[in-house]
Amino acid sequence: MSTSHVTTHVLDTGTGKPAAGVAVTFHRLDGERWVKIAAGATDDDGRIKSLGPDKLPSGTYRLAFDTGRYYEAAGTETFFPEVTLTFAVSESQDHYHVPLLLSPFAYSTYRGS
Repeated sequence: MSTSHVTTHVLDTGTGKPAAGVAVTFHRLDGERWVKIAAGATDDDGRIKSLGPDKLPSGTYRLAFDTGRYYEAAGTETFFPEVTLTFAVSESQDHYHVPLLLSPFAYSTYRGS
């Protein structure tokens, strides 16, 4: 299995553990509308290793994380029912890893490796 051009993982910083079962959708901006490329859910290690094709054209993309359902299942209130990360992809780059550090009332991200 080849690795996707874009991968992600979610760490629940409130518990210090990977966030398993977070639904994620992956979109590409086409003109003025978002086109769904793929969808998945984080595994027991909080990762999605295969999300979309192994090569993408340059452009603007976004990952949408269903954090509301994740926290609802945990019985925890959250301020962010969805986290959407929008970023630029260059087809000249081999891989993008876009992690999400998540707590019920805050989140952060960075370009990983």
